[in-house]
Amino acid sequence: MPKYFACIFIGLSTLLQAACPEDKAYPNNMFPELDIETSLGSLTVELDRLKAPLTVNHLLHLIKNKRYDNTLIHRVVPGFVIQAGAFTSDLDEVKTCGTVVNESGNGLKNTRGSLSMARYNDPHSAASSFFINLGENNNLDPSADGWGYAVFGYITAGMDVVDKIAAVQTHYNEQLDAKDVPVKNLKIISIQVKQ
Repeated sequence: MPKYFACIFIGLSTLLQAACPEDKAYPNNMFPELDIETSLGSLTVELDRLKAPLTVNHLLHLIKNKRYDNTLIHRVVPGFVIQAGAFTSDLDEVKTCGTVVNESGNGLKNTRGSLSMARYNDPHSAASSFFINLGENNNLDPSADGWGYAVFGYITAGMDVVDKIAAVQTHYNEQLDAKDVPVKNLKIISIQVKQ
């Protein structure tokens, strides 16, 4: 795997707690819609439970427990990705419930506006951190060389907000020991499932 992909693993939660419940969160909703309120505006995301059932259920349990509320958008690489879901606004790691099996072979592609799980080198190490693809990132799809990154949904409204986030100034952040961190804190204020 190329070295420049190593930074996508920055900020993933290392707290491995009990596995997320196996019961289906929001069982009557095959394509749940999310309202994501950020400090720069709102996004609507449609999750694909049909193609990424384990990933979507994992995320829905985290959302149900408000794990993403008041968290940082901690990585912005114009033309590539926006990453979030790893740190609270106090720079604590987001408490998760274990990891999820990599569903990258589900046929969904890392295209502009898609959401995928971030992970370490271990293909099944995704916990809470996810990213929004800013470009056509087919190099993040599974191939003969590797697992790739599991797409689980798409932005259906708010790409103008995504582009605003993509344009913010970034720097190297000593506290996170990471580059591409927004100079001014950007937050996910809340993520809610539309009823």
